[in-house]
Amino acid sequence: MVLPMVKSSVLRSGSFLRVSTLSHIVARSVSVLSRSTNLLCWKCTKSKFEPQRSFCSSRTVLLRRNWNCVSIGTRKMSDFTGKDKDYIFRQLLDYKSFTYTYLLADPVTKEAVLIDPVHELVERDVNLVKSLSLNLKFAINTHVHADHVTGTGEIKKRLPSCKSVITDVSGASADVKTEEGSKLDFGNFSLEVLKTPGHTNGCCTYVWHEKGMAFTGDAVLIRGCGRTDFQEGDAATLYDSVHTKIFSLPSNFLLYPAHDYSGQTVTTVAEEKTLNPRLSKSKEAFIKIMADLNLPYPKQIDRALPANLLCGVFDTK
Repeated sequence: MVLPMVKSSVLRSGSFLRVSTLSHIVARSVSVLSRSTNLLCWKCTKSKFEPQRSFCSSRTVLLRRNWNCVSIGTRKMSDFTGKDKDYIFRQLLDYKSFTYTYLLADPVTKEAVLIDPVHELVERDVNLVKSLSLNLKFAINTHVHADHVTGTGEIKKRLPSCKSVITDVSGASADVKTEEGSKLDFGNFSLEVLKTPGHTNGCCTYVWHEKGMAFTGDAVLIRGCGRTDFQEGDAATLYDSVHTKIFSLPSNFLLYPAHDYSGQTVTTVAEEKTLNPRLSKSKEAFIKIMADLNLPYPKQIDRALPANLLCGVFDTK
């Protein structure tokens, strides 16, 4: 069947639409059934549509659109979430420090959180939040970073309603200090805080149980882990944290690290338990591996640590 298309503009969603020329049909939005008097809105991710009866006369038609259907020329949040997605997730990279920043949001309430923002890329992050019409509720750090300056302080200047978050034992300033088991709510979702020290005393993992995701900071990297030779690091503590907190999550949970240096973006609990060349070993072997790394002194530590203890608010000059 040849589908005629509509050239005329569309009124706002939920109103009636007058079509003057049936020369083409709106892509994604309208499907003409076998009978010319039946019109059906294309099924979108949020609603089940019922056929809407209309009466056609030669070259005109009156069509009623379901209010949940995406309007022509009008973007709705369902456009940005993807098919069958009720959440927003973005993974962003800082090419200088290889830091991942994560944006999570509820497209219904528009509340969002940002995990491990980087000072030099605040403009990018804030623009993304604004372009998606989100309300950034929390700017979160997994720990006091030594390889980059956090963007939480600058984000708070630009988005005053946003609150900074870090663990209570980190020693850093923040609006919200979390404890083991704390919940950070955003819209219909929440992140659970698991303390996972060892890389630093204040390290934690944020678990998004509803979506089977965990944001591990430097505790678990993809086929690696954070170093333990400075900043309160302790290999035995890190091993226990990972095995009792992170590796006890369901095996199919996705693990998103704070960094990756080889271009990988995500791993799973099952993968790291069996394939991580450090953490899959015995505790004694792990401690020896970490002691023998002989890693260089972090390039940005002298600049980053003082700034991050103050939530990234400092004189950058």
